[in-house]
Amino acid sequence: MRKSLLVLTILIGAILFLSNFTIKLDSAKPFHSAEELVLLKSQIPIGPGEYFQPSSSCKGCHGYDTLMQSNIDENGMDVNLFDHWESTMMALAAKDPLWRAKVSHEITINPAHALGLQTKCTSCHAPMGHYTAIYGGATSYTIAGLVNDTLGLDGVSCAGCHTIGPNAGLTFSGITAYDTSRTIYGPFPGPFAGPMQLYEGYTPVYSPHMDNSAVCSSCHTLVTETVDLAGNYTGGEFVEQATYHEYLNSNFPANNIQCQTCHMPQLADPIIIANGYINLPARTPFNQHVFAGANHFMLDLIKNNKVALNVNVADSLFDSTMTATLRLLQEQSVEFELFNDSITTDTAYYKVKIRNKAGHKFPSGYPGRRTVLQLVMTDANNDTIFKSGIFDQNYRVIGETAQFEPHHDIINQDNVSQIYELTMGDVNGQFTSVLERAAIILKDNRIPPDGFTTSANVYDTVKISADALADPNFNKINSVEGSGTDYVFYRVPIAGLSGVVKVKAGLHYQSVPPKWLDEMFTLSTGPIDTFAVMYQNADKTPILVASDSLTDLLSSLNNISSNSYTINIWPTLTNDGVINIWSKSDWNDILLIEIYNFDGKKITTINPSKNTRKIAATLPSIKGTYFIKVQTKYKTIARKVIKL
Repeated sequence: MRKSLLVLTILIGAILFLSNFTIKLDSAKPFHSAEELVLLKSQIPIGPGEYFQPSSSCKGCHGYDTLMQSNIDENGMDVNLFDHWESTMMALAAKDPLWRAKVSHEITINPAHALGLQTKCTSCHAPMGHYTAIYGGATSYTIAGLVNDTLGLDGVSCAGCHTIGPNAGLTFSGITAYDTSRTIYGPFPGPFAGPMQLYEGYTPVYSPHMDNSAVCSSCHTLVTETVDLAGNYTGGEFVEQATYHEYLNSNFPANNIQCQTCHMPQLADPIIIANGYINLPARTPFNQHVFAGANHFMLDLIKNNKVALNVNVADSLFDSTMTATLRLLQEQSVEFELFNDSITTDTAYYKVKIRNKAGHKFPSGYPGRRTVLQLVMTDANNDTIFKSGIFDQNYRVIGETAQFEPHHDIINQDNVSQIYELTMGDVNGQFTSVLERAAIILKDNRIPPDGFTTSANVYDTVKISADALADPNFNKINSVEGSGTDYVFYRVPIAGLSGVVKVKAGLHYQSVPPKWLDEMFTLSTGPIDTFAVMYQNADKTPILVASDSLTDLLSSLNNISSNSYTINIWPTLTNDGVINIWSKSDWNDILLIEIYNFDGKKITTINPSKNTRKIAATLPSIKGTYFIKVQTKYKTIARKVIKL
């Protein structure tokens, strides 16, 4: 067997030598830079009893090409896989200081479970180190073992994904269906096998499952075993996160939209994906290995603590990944609109529509993540009339209930806020951030994806809490589930107020809110203290995901809202400046018309003759936004109009 392997190796080497020699006749440039040749020659094919190679083994061919002949798009832009990957949370999973602090938190609370907890956590954050140890006969893999293990420190690396076998999607909670035959899977048919076999000991094989969401499933669905406050197992379980099952309970699979579609956006450009082999066919479509997620906060924190965390990644690469993260959050996460329902003498009625555009709940992932809906009304002097969803100087939500803020359909008072989140409860029904103590869902009103239903066969892992489920405007339209939307209604008291007001609404994302850390920061361990200092110095400003605003004119006059006194004002967009005003009721004559500019200054007053129910008013010649206030015997209304 050993002799035949040696013959095969020599044969492959000869073929590669001859093919390279032929190419050199056609090109004056070498195939690898001197640096790349040193790197390649230093590699030893995977040894006996091992199944994974570190990312450095892949960098020589799939990293930056100094000759700019491969791993570039049609515009000559570098799109190499290694550089995109190494500044992502996937690459940094094992060095993530919050994760290490959280593991320390859990094992300090329940030290008898330390081996099991660390072994479970490392199965996803350090899969190659974890599984190498387990395949070698170990029963545990700890942080102490990880810190000196090159494979473990590589996080979720190249082989950590590309050796997952075609049976992906059938196991969860870090139990990953790895192929241990030293086969490495890719998304392109007819891979060029020689270099991989010779230098790395892998045989590359095409498999369509690499373009399927199932390859992400084993780590993005986590079920934990519940313990009571004394650390005793109760026999219960808790779904800590189920992003993959949220995806299954959406219309994305039916529309062939995969996790990779958003998190590894494709380029249609034909890309030569390996350096030094310019006779290779270009591949398309090409999944960029940007792994854009939502954790902008931790990327920035790690970037600012690179030396302490032993992270040797260029700031420019971090900046690129953070830009991709913001783009995903702000362009592909939600559709957001603010509407004016109506205004009476004592109340202004507004509604906010949020539609989830992601293929899973928003937010998704571990339970700390949340979004806060903010609405603020200010007057012409910019003084606040009403506020909801406001952060204090420490980025806590003002007025938030200590245990958890319930889901709201209607908000009618200051400092009551809509917060979209998963909140865990312990065996006594009290809020907890200790994952092992999680026993029940106190709240899960995270906005479901389009197509999400309570009748889906995976609903038991992705449940909505009762308060949100009872909301007729949450994931429903006319009582039909699956809209992927939530409408929140605001009733703003305005009695005695008049004039121009501005209303602004925004959705703010927090990946690591202070409340999630309070329990952990009561303890002092090395990893917790290290993260606490980094957190204290970090920029904790929530990310504004989406926003909308409008301007209204309030009237202090009596406003009767009966449809019997309906007044029409049209058009609201006009080129010639002529606005038609019509009172539909025979007995509701128009008494007064006032026109205000955008700043609330009255510029025109019209006193119609008696018994007038129809009239045309003309806006000033200057283009812009105006407000028309119409007073009748029974009703006063204000409308915004725009002269184009």
